Amino acid sequence: MFDLEMDQVQLDKLFDWHLAWDSLPFLLEGVPATLIVSFIGMAIGLVLGFFLALGRGSNRTVLRWPSRLYISFMRGTPILVFLFILYAGLPVIGIELSAFLAASLAFGLNSAGYIAEINRSSLSSVDKGQWESAKALNLGYWQTMRKIILPQATRIAIPPLTNVYLDLVKATSLAAVITVPELFQKAQIVAGRTYDSMTMYILVALIYWPICIIISALQERLEKRFNRYLEP
Repeated sequence: MFDLEMDQVQLDKLFDWHLAWDSLPFLLEGVPATLIVSFIGMAIGLVLGFFLALGRGSNRTVLRWPSRLYISFMRGTPILVFLFILYAGLPVIGIELSAFLAASLAFGLNSAGYIAEINRSSLSSVDKGQWESAKALNLGYWQTMRKIILPQATRIAIPPLTNVYLDLVKATSLAAVITVPELFQKAQIVAGRTYDSMTMYILVALIYWPICIIISALQERLEKRFNRYLEP
């Protein structure tokens, strides 16, 4: 079934260095859009995910169950489907979003479901004695959250939140299907012109890789910065 002779494999066509070098500037033009969409999406996810985490852990049913429903929906539906709902579905009811805005909102609203669970577990991992100590000092809820709980929870949440951001950066390639001029969409344009998809896709992978390495390095620096909150 898999009888393949090595002389049939054309390794010389696997990657065209000349095409890759000539196309690199054009592909790099899509990097800013990739980073901006992922950054905006992450920012939306962080803000919304924080309040969803508070609602998810609330004793009030009116807050807890809508939060749980939202988290369940976003974690249980493909981001590509949600992307098309915002870009191609909303115009049916008279709401039209640009491809860039639709992508940013889609990634932000979807990532919020995952970030909410990360925040919830990080907040709950902080010792309850911290709340009691803050209460003894007559600190209000938001004062306690901002000055005591969040700094400790943030250090715990940094690694999984970075993973979410790394996934967002790579997931922006899906925005190509709604014509966002990001990295992967640029590669598809060149591949369509030259009929050399393999070179373009390998080149895209080689561009995503260092971007993610830089983000991981920033994660390590953030961890070191917040380590002081966990020191005894």
